[in-house]
Amino acid sequence: MNRFRGKTAIVGIGEVPTGHFPERSFVDAAITVCEAAIKDSGVPKHAVDTIIPIGVVSNPLDNANVVCSWLVEELGLGKTAKSNFQVMSGGSSSANALKTASSLVLAGLSQAVLVVHCDRLGTGIDFNAAVTAFARASVSQEYEVPYGWGQLGLAGLLQQRYMYETGTTERQIASVVESLRKWAALNPNAMMRKLRTADEILDSPVISSPVRKRTMNVLADGAAAFIVTSAEWAKDLTDQPAYVLGVGSRCTNFTSTQQPKNYHAAWGPAADEAYTMAGIQPKDVKVAEIYDAFPTFILITMELLKLCELGEAGRLVENGHTSPGGRLPVSTNGAMMAQGHTGAGGGVAILVEAARQVMGKAGERQVPNADIVVETASGGVGMDFHVGVLGREA
Repeated sequence: MNRFRGKTAIVGIGEVPTGHFPERSFVDAAITVCEAAIKDSGVPKHAVDTIIPIGVVSNPLDNANVVCSWLVEELGLGKTAKSNFQVMSGGSSSANALKTASSLVLAGLSQAVLVVHCDRLGTGIDFNAAVTAFARASVSQEYEVPYGWGQLGLAGLLQQRYMYETGTTERQIASVVESLRKWAALNPNAMMRKLRTADEILDSPVISSPVRKRTMNVLADGAAAFIVTSAEWAKDLTDQPAYVLGVGSRCTNFTSTQQPKNYHAAWGPAADEAYTMAGIQPKDVKVAEIYDAFPTFILITMELLKLCELGEAGRLVENGHTSPGGRLPVSTNGAMMAQGHTGAGGGVAILVEAARQVMGKAGERQVPNADIVVETASGGVGMDFHVGVLGREA
């Protein structure tokens, strides 16, 4: 563990606004965030010797092209790059890319690794095709699809079960969206910046009981990138790197019907491992950037991270503690419920926001003294759970 803790750092980030941008091409957005991350990092362009593009969902040709070094050529790195390869595990791609990038740097195989995600789920794919694809992703074609099972069904049953087991109310779950909209209102890159109260959320139509229209994410176009290098070099590149202090992971299932019955027993160890590696305790966390997809996931994750007791997360959110000015800021970019769901890029945006808070570059939504930030990611329909800890000191 000591060989990993604080040995690498995120030194540069880039992001474009999330939303519906039919006039913005895939490659334009991808190159824009790459160049922004390189400029932000202070790393000479020729020193970026590895590019890791995250999987593209909206267009198979764009995906094939980034796998085949499209971005290496567009960035003018054809004479200096060592590797270009894809990391793809759905929403958890950010966590796996961070571990891969850090490992390459630690092994001395790369000097600086550029991780980039770009997708056009809002305008680059037929809407109905996108909804169908997401509804059936990570759903068994043999044993679940024939019975009408899909991700919305899972979201509804998961929320019902969580409410039953913890006593959490539907209004408290709606308060998660209210909190995320407050953060999004401060985020110029967020898609849904209009404030919504919990009562307004509850007034929206039921889609998959008890999931409502405004407790669902919206598919969008987006792109984000980050650069990982050694902690030693990071000190010379930027005034405040985001040091990678700890990581922890668990991968448990493919289909939702095989999800663990006890999330805490199955996924809790990922948080324990990250905290132990980082040498911190839950009480040390200043900001939590949580992968969401649906608001219930934020409440479950707050409890998995031991930021509160089981069943207490909803009350904390309802009382404003996770909103701007609260004592436990959660998902300060608005997460996928408000910034927008960009496929595998949802996790990348959350990781970029975690680095942004640590580096002190979050503008209006900057949390004071954000010296320890925890971030999470999850792929499929809850196939895995990843926790990362970023900090201001190695």
